[in-house]
Formats: sequence, C-alpha cells, structure tokens
Amino acid sequence: MFTAERRRLRKPLIGAAALLGASALILAGCSGGGGSSSTEDVKSLEFLKNAENTTTEPVLQALADNECTDENTALPLEVSSIPQADLDAQVQLLATQDGLPPMFSAGGNPAEGAKLAKNGYLVDFDKALTELGVRDKISDGAVSTIEKLYGGDFTFLPFQYNIEGIFYNKQVFADNGWEVPTTWDDLLKVASEAKAAGLTPFAASGEQGWPLTRLVSGYLFRSLGADALQAVADGKAKLTDPEYVKAAAAIADLGKQGYFGDNVASLDYDAATNEFLTGKAAMIYMGSWLLGNINGDTNQIGADNVGFFKFPAVDGGKGSIDEYPSNVGLPATFNAKTYSKDNGVGAWLKCIAANYGNEALKQGQITGFIADEKVDLPPISQTIADEISSAKDSVLWFEALFNAKASNISSTNAALLVTGQLSPEEFMKLVQDALDQG
Repeated sequence: MFTAERRRLRKPLIGAAALLGASALILAGCSGGGGSSSTEDVKSLEFLKNAENTTTEPVLQALADNECTDENTALPLEVSSIPQADLDAQVQLLATQDGLPPMFSAGGNPAEGAKLAKNGYLVDFDKALTELGVRDKISDGAVSTIEKLYGGDFTFLPFQYNIEGIFYNKQVFADNGWEVPTTWDDLLKVASEAKAAGLTPFAASGEQGWPLTRLVSGYLFRSLGADALQAVADGKAKLTDPEYVKAAAAIADLGKQGYFGDNVASLDYDAATNEFLTGKAAMIYMGSWLLGNINGDTNQIGADNVGFFKFPAVDGGKGSIDEYPSNVGLPATFNAKTYSKDNGVGAWLKCIAANYGNEALKQGQITGFIADEKVDLPPISQTIADEISSAKDSVLWFEALFNAKASNISSTNAALLVTGQLSPEEFMKLVQDALDQG
C-alpha cells in the first residue's frame, strides 16, 4: 500500500520552548522518552519528507510498483509530508521521542543533520551499503559532498545531486573561434571578446546574489584549494585575509569590466536565465538544475547548442579543476534504530541503492545514484550525467558553512560588490563580521 502525501504525522508539532529542549537533547545524544523505536516495531517504510520535494516520491512509487515489489509487499512504503520550514524542528522532536520514521529527509540546516549523525541516530551508509553489496551504486562525488556537509560521514543519500559550472552557447563560441576556457586567463579573454561582439559575457542574477558569490567561492577553491572555506568555518582563516579578498576582487573586476552587463543588480534568476537562453549572453554560471530550462520549450538557442565546462584553474592555484562545486538538495537518511540489513528496511535500502539511479534518469532526474542502464538523453543532459558518474571529489559553495545571518548578508550585498558600490575588502568584512557574531 502506498499512501501519497499522508499528512498525519506520528507526533504533533510543539511550541518553540519545547523545541529548544529537543535540540539540547540531541546535542547530548539523549532520548526524551515517548514511543519506542526498534527493528521489530517496523510495520511500513514510512518516509517523512519536505512537502516541497515533488521529485523523490514518484521514483520511489515506480520502484514500489516494479523493481522493489517484493520489498513493498513485505514492508509497504508510506510517504508523509511536512513543510520544509518545519522539517528541522520536527526531526529534532521525533529524535528525542525515539519516534523517527525508518526514512526521512534532511532539514534545511546541515548542522542539524551533523548533530544527528554524531549522536548515533543515523545509519552509516558506508558500512550498510558495503554489507548489502551495493556501495558502488553511489557516486563518489555525491558521497564527498555529503561528507563535507554533514560532519564527515556518509549518513545521507543523494536523491538529488547537482554539480555546478559554466554553461555556454556553443554556436557563439564556434562563430568566434573561442576554445573552451581551462584557465582563468582564458576565461577573461573570452569574456573580453564576447563584450566586444555585443554580447553579455556572463548572465547573472544580482537580485538573488548567490549566482555571483558562487563565482567568488569558485575562485577561492581554485586558488586556495578545496578546504578554503572549511578553514574559515574552523576559524583558521578569515574572509578578510588578503588571499580571500583577492578572490572577491577577481569577481568585482568582472563587474568593473562590464562582463555582467548593465543591469545585473536588477536581474532576477528567471531574467538571467532568459538572457542566456535567448542568445544575449555567451555564458552563465549555474547548477545542473538548469537542465530543466535548457531542455524546455522556452530555450530559443536550442538544447543541442548548450555546452558545459568546469570552473577554470587559477594560475598557481592549489585547487583542482576536477573538483566540482556541488549540492545534494535535501537528501534523505535512514533511522539507525529501525534499520537492520536482515529486516525489511535493509531490503528496501538495497533495492533503492541498486535501482534508484536508473528509474530517476528515466524520469529526467540526475541523482547521486549510479545509472547503469542506457537512457536516451539530450546531449547536454548526458554530458552532465557522465560528469556526475565520473566525479571523485567535490567542493561546496560560498555560503554552505555560513550561519543564516552571514548567508543573508553575502547574497544581499553581492550585487554591490560587482557594481563597485562595495569594495572587495568591505564586502568580505561584512560577511566575516556576521560570521564572528555567530
């Protein structure tokens, strides 16, 4: 039996004061009483997810109806939903009551997921998938991203996985004789010639801000290495250090040269995307979620005309061009107390790991699960799928390890950085001050 969007949750939401207590109990690794949770108690594979996630459930439903029919008969899949804004609090509460379902989505704050992992609430998927013989069904790049986000262990599954890089107009590149840039200097040369040809070199949304700060972190990872922002999070470096300010200055200079166009500050995400897909911009930095737009009806330059390349190397930099900035959306995990490799939950995990990548790809989704069946994809989608399956390591993004205040200051001031209203030093100081305040 499969119950879609089942709204009744096993435990009610409670007030803010109680939630603070729940969070404290998680930090201490204690149980707050309530219901019991064990491998013997499991009657269904309940999956608690954020209501905004509409992509995971159809894949699981297809598996329940086909490849995982036996597993679904033994342990029926049931899906319950809660608004994303409430997910962290609800998961914290259920953890303290020993009431976590067998499978549930991560909340919006990776730090909360890391606490759960640290205190033994989550399955160690390196161990579990190896015991089940399906560890090789998960992309190493996706695992690398999860480990960086959630405290160093593989305790979440990449039902969503996006890599980031630069999409470009292949016809414009061919017409102008431009090679795909592999170094920062090569990229600057293409940008200069694109502007001279009457094009916007880079479409970007200054209104959202993060498409600009993604460029700052891209430069940091190439110049200082994959641990550049972890060092800031650990207090071993500051964004105001000269080598960090240099990265902000490199992106500010793109704006100074006019490479984002005249209206970058007022462009929202959709407008920036449209600028690229109507042929007005030569390039756009974005994640693989852009494939939906590229393969859609509004793409005036045509999906076959879109290429993709990695953020280029910085001369003398410590980072590798093969380290993709990536994210796993809101991944899901399994409750350690209800999991056993010998019960129905273990059987479900094995079936999901073995088949999720193929079924998701049939539905047009690229995930962190390996897809080893041939599916006819548009060329650009196949390019991204191949890159994901072969990726061995990853990096995060500028705000990934920031607190909420620093994230907000970063995104809301990014346009001021590239329009010259804030100097690189001023921009980095604003963000660092927010980090220092905690």
